[in-house]
Amino acid sequence: MLIRIVDLETTGFTPPEAAVVEVGWCDLVATGTNLLDEPAGWEIGRPDGVLVNPGRPIPPETSAIHHIIDEDVRDAASWSEAVSLLRQPPSAVPIAVFAAHNAKFERQWLTDDVMGGLPFICTYKAALRLWPDAPVHSNQGLRYWRNPAGIDRLQAMVTHRAGPDAYVTAFLLRELLAEASIEQLVTWSTEPALLAKCHIGSWRGRRWSEIDEVSFLNWILNRDFDEDVMHTARFYRDKLREQARQTVLADDDGDF
Repeated sequence: MLIRIVDLETTGFTPPEAAVVEVGWCDLVATGTNLLDEPAGWEIGRPDGVLVNPGRPIPPETSAIHHIIDEDVRDAASWSEAVSLLRQPPSAVPIAVFAAHNAKFERQWLTDDVMGGLPFICTYKAALRLWPDAPVHSNQGLRYWRNPAGIDRLQAMVTHRAGPDAYVTAFLLRELLAEASIEQLVTWSTEPALLAKCHIGSWRGRRWSEIDEVSFLNWILNRDFDEDVMHTARFYRDKLREQARQTVLADDDGDF
């Protein structure tokens, strides 16, 4: 099985106002299977990528992030050419899954129509699920927190360039696949993010898992926060309710 990790650098945050200036990718290839006949023995390839002519000037504030300027992309590939390269496997093994860190951003351009409907793994959402105690859940933050074996610092340079960032994400995905199946990672990726820390009210700065007030969680759910906050509040509200139900059942059993 082949999973292609992708990263985009752009002129801004949302299309159609913003366009892509670089597409990078790095492949994760299974060399065998485990006892459950699932793909295993993941090997990470070399990062690759292509500059893209966005058809508009690159704002200086975004050049300050990825250091790509208008002169770099004047004769670069078109978006359609870049997508064609991105979807082309390196060998006879077809691409089965795509992945990205905080894939919600990339998916604004890499829609199902563009990517042929293949499943996407969001390593950001998966990391929140599996590593909620990480100090941060950014790509580079997780890299230094996990310190995955085999990562080449030269290949990972420079940050905020598409190829190197995809390379780092490939190592994070390999770590995630040691703890969860591809199917589970895809499922989590289709859901809103299960956030680690609360940034609301009296629980600001505390972990959502520490919240023990159903009333506070209901208060959030009666307001108009973003989908990640609402999903997280609902998850922990339902968890508290289930814990309370189990306590009642245990107390009732003790009466006999």
